[in-house]
Amino acid sequence: MAIRTVLVCEAQVPLIRGGAESHVRQLVAQLETRGYQVGLVSVPFKWYPKQEILAHAAAWRLLDLTESNGVPIDAVIATKFPSYFVRHPNKSAWLIHQYRAAYELCGTPYSDFAHVDLDVGLRQTLIDLDTRMLGECRRLYTNAQNTANRVAKYNGLRAEPLYHPPRLAARIAPGPYGPYILLVGRLETVKRADLGIRAIAATPAPTRLVIAGTGTQDEALRRLAAKLGVADRVEFAGAVDDDDLLRLYAGALAVLYAPFDEDFGYVTLEAFLAHKPVITANDSGGTLEFVDHGVNGYVCDPEPEAIADAFSRLAHDVANAKAMGDAGYERARLVTWDGVVEKLLGE
Repeated sequence: MAIRTVLVCEAQVPLIRGGAESHVRQLVAQLETRGYQVGLVSVPFKWYPKQEILAHAAAWRLLDLTESNGVPIDAVIATKFPSYFVRHPNKSAWLIHQYRAAYELCGTPYSDFAHVDLDVGLRQTLIDLDTRMLGECRRLYTNAQNTANRVAKYNGLRAEPLYHPPRLAARIAPGPYGPYILLVGRLETVKRADLGIRAIAATPAPTRLVIAGTGTQDEALRRLAAKLGVADRVEFAGAVDDDDLLRLYAGALAVLYAPFDEDFGYVTLEAFLAHKPVITANDSGGTLEFVDHGVNGYVCDPEPEAIADAFSRLAHDVANAKAMGDAGYERARLVTWDGVVEKLLGE
């Protein structure tokens, strides 16, 4: 059957716009440029209190997306939890992530799920439902190998990673290697921006840290910088627009991207496309699929001292920073949209 009409499904946290939202909108745009009639289906998602999680999953299950206004829908593409609960005979998933708090984050400081009876029961229910719903998909892909590994471990399902370039790929350009390390992302505990602040406190001046992003940890991070005596060396740029983000990438010495067990993460590829080396942690997950220690960046223990050492090495050898950044560019330029759509729709 020739596929002409496609719906892309996303779970949207109102007022939040991050990598997952960018991922979905890029996919819609790529499908449209290839002549498909495409619709974006967004359903609000709320994860607290925990009882809300199953209700929001059930809302997706109640949807009938086989047709719209009398027009048959040939295929649906689900993304992150719980959009893949949707019903359709030709359902694919390009999984950004499941509800991670109930998976590998359970029992860590990054999750409100603990090993207590109520949480254990809900966690098992979510995993069982995910296994069933993802198992319905005719094609199952993930945004990174790290995500595919999780699906195999917890759900016993095989998924293939499909990589794609970041939204700003065509506009990212290199620039001078300035005196600052750039950190980009949502300011949440799992992103570990505090590691950057603690590392800059252990790095000799004049190296600075510029943080681009907002989140629930904004004020806590500002207090940390003041407490460590580096408030004058940590710039909180806030929610920057595209032009400012491109400028920040172009002028950075390097980019720090050290979240805990990240899935894909655009930041690594954005940094490489700007010819900047990436400093990451050995427990950062998906970014390790791109960063080769000593070649295009540094893979450190998730400790401020280790990260500070990487900062200092790059600050004292800008030529090496450039060589690493150039190597990163050669890796990132190979990531394209070619073949992604073909695999998702199985044509």
